[in-house]
Amino acid sequence: MLPYETKAQEIFGEVCVNKGLVQQAGFGTRSIPAFVSEWIVTRNAPSGVLDDAAQERIRTFLNKHLPTRDQKEQLKAQLQNGETLTILDHFSVEIDLKKDDAYLRIPCLDEHKAGIERHLTESYPLLLGAGVWGVGKLRYARPDTTERKDGHIRMSEFRPMQNARLDLDLYCEYRAHFSLDEWRDLLIASMGYNPAAYSTAQQMHLLTRLVPLVQERVNMIELAPKGTGKSFVFLNLSRYARLVSGGKVSAAVLFYNNAKNQPGLLSHYDLVIFDEAQSLSFDNPGEVIGVLKDYLESGSFARGGKQKIETSAGLMLLANIPLDEYRQPRHKKLFNELPSFLSETAFIDRIHAILPGWELPRIEEGLIGRGIGFKADYFGDVLHHLRNRAGYEQIFQRYNSISGTSDRRDMIAISRLAAGFCKLLFPHGEVSRGDFTAYCIKPAVELRQRVRDQLSLLDPEYAEVQIGWE
Repeated sequence: MLPYETKAQEIFGEVCVNKGLVQQAGFGTRSIPAFVSEWIVTRNAPSGVLDDAAQERIRTFLNKHLPTRDQKEQLKAQLQNGETLTILDHFSVEIDLKKDDAYLRIPCLDEHKAGIERHLTESYPLLLGAGVWGVGKLRYARPDTTERKDGHIRMSEFRPMQNARLDLDLYCEYRAHFSLDEWRDLLIASMGYNPAAYSTAQQMHLLTRLVPLVQERVNMIELAPKGTGKSFVFLNLSRYARLVSGGKVSAAVLFYNNAKNQPGLLSHYDLVIFDEAQSLSFDNPGEVIGVLKDYLESGSFARGGKQKIETSAGLMLLANIPLDEYRQPRHKKLFNELPSFLSETAFIDRIHAILPGWELPRIEEGLIGRGIGFKADYFGDVLHHLRNRAGYEQIFQRYNSISGTSDRRDMIAISRLAAGFCKLLFPHGEVSRGDFTAYCIKPAVELRQRVRDQLSLLDPEYAEVQIGWE
């Protein structure tokens, strides 16, 4: 094992996992996030050894609790015969105000009208709307002719997939046992990548993807060709992030559904990610873009006469762009082939950072992590709770040496980005001026500088600005 792996296992213990075990376990064609597969492996191979017995336990668990869609009729028959099933799935709940009822969606059964005990939605609000992975206990409620109720599947118990214990103070304290290089390698491995396959600059690009998860209200766009793993980390790492793939998005889904009196994605998640943003469109572009610009600026929105809603969610846009033979963007204007609203400078100025994903290689086998890293559910919870941990903005104020701009949006963007990098790399708050400048301020300035460069290219009202630091 490498030095950082040995330290991680000795210091952090059970919250670490061998990522290679998950690769060896072989989940076949089952489409499940990494935190789900790690949860299954660690519970069925607690000693960290994937022997024949552990493999058999995993197969048994999958067959019993993570069924494929072609088993749905067999499972429904079991429920009809009075059996209680415990199913691992991505459950979600939709509220029907007209009937004063709640409907549970169970994907593996293609079921959209199941019932759920009301106290479960009160205890686990993430079930509402987009849903959450977890283990649910299901039974069949037979038709009741006296109350005119049809027969239906009903969830009586639920346990979301999450880390049971999190001592954030201890996590931050343990950071002091690692050198900066060791800690950065551990973070990269925890994301599911092989740290040895990336240069330091490329590792910083990968960590930049985490900044909107760890810092409130960071808005970012990553531009890259296909196959560089833009959506990989968001699909696999955090249950607090919601990935929306291309196509049309409505104001009801994103902000607030007035008909159902139900908040949208921005109210439920730390980060909303639009994948394939080059094909993104909105049902009512004028309304959505107007409200979205207001939200990106203020952190609040109002729709349809409803009271203003404040939330701290960030926005991430992932888009494919063409490269030339030198793997550089084909167009100087990076938004040339993106939807028209992304060429509007008023929108672009509200984006804090442009991440140059074209500087990352295509994902190949050798780039996938197979060493020791934090369990995805634990790491995702750490990022979530670091969002509200105070003190990092004060470090930025202490070491702030920005020059070349006094623009308010520039300073807000750089301060939030720098604080995010500090939370990732120096969560214990012990950082020298030199390291903070090199690993927090410098990457933050470079990310914001690309935004300013595009603004000056697109609109003469934006003067060329060269942001620097002392």
